[in-house]
Amino acid sequence: MAELTRVPVGVDPSVPSSARVYDYLLDGKDNFEIDRALAARLLEVAPDTRLVAKASRRFLVSAVRHMAESGVRQFLDLGAGIPTSPSVHEIAREIHPDARVAYVDYDPVVKLHNEVILSVGKDVISLQADVRDPGSIIGAPEITELVDFSEPVGVLLLGVLHFVTDAEDPAGIVRAFRDRMAPGSHLLLSHAMAESAPEAVAQLKATTAGSPAQPTFRTHDQVLALFDGFDLVEPGLVPVQDWRPDLEEPSTKLRVEGGLGRRS
Repeated sequence: MAELTRVPVGVDPSVPSSARVYDYLLDGKDNFEIDRALAARLLEVAPDTRLVAKASRRFLVSAVRHMAESGVRQFLDLGAGIPTSPSVHEIAREIHPDARVAYVDYDPVVKLHNEVILSVGKDVISLQADVRDPGSIIGAPEITELVDFSEPVGVLLLGVLHFVTDAEDPAGIVRAFRDRMAPGSHLLLSHAMAESAPEAVAQLKATTAGSPAQPTFRTHDQVLALFDGFDLVEPGLVPVQDWRPDLEEPSTKLRVEGGLGRRS
């Protein structure tokens, strides 16, 4: 596997990144040795982590396609991570060739790789910003020029909010976007669950302690509450591998649930 060699300004290659760990779990090459080492420890304590990562990606593809088929033509991918094909704009543009997409992430490595996406043409942008400061995203000139909040918009928070602590108010982050979203808009969200196998939760917490990749595990009811103000699309908030699966997949020790909500 090729190693990421270009280190963007402000990036410490000795500190793991959740985006780069996820990239590695998806068999990507845009990661450092520190990310691969953390991923290896995660796989030791929860060998099905890679299966969950790939199921999460299939969930994204299916849900974005549903949103586009429902008429959504503009998307905010928050905590977008390193580009993986098919990306949101590729999926949406199969249905709406004029779909507009903003990829948002705080990691400079993500920004570096998203610069390639800009070559696809108009109305696909990358913004380096922190989801924990939603006002800075909503008010960014790049966003105000691209996204019309008076029309339906798809807001994606895939595998993001479990890296937001309770003190950082994940519900407030969702609310800041929800209050700007027009009827017909959709919220796509996935989250690591407290209902995961107890030994996996304990070991994952110990493995990631002190790193930016340490998750906060929340219960089904706590994650369900993040959809306040949205009507859940069937099958609701379920393990990502069970969201409209093309084939039957096994349950996993690490439980990640996902759901799609529509603003009415």
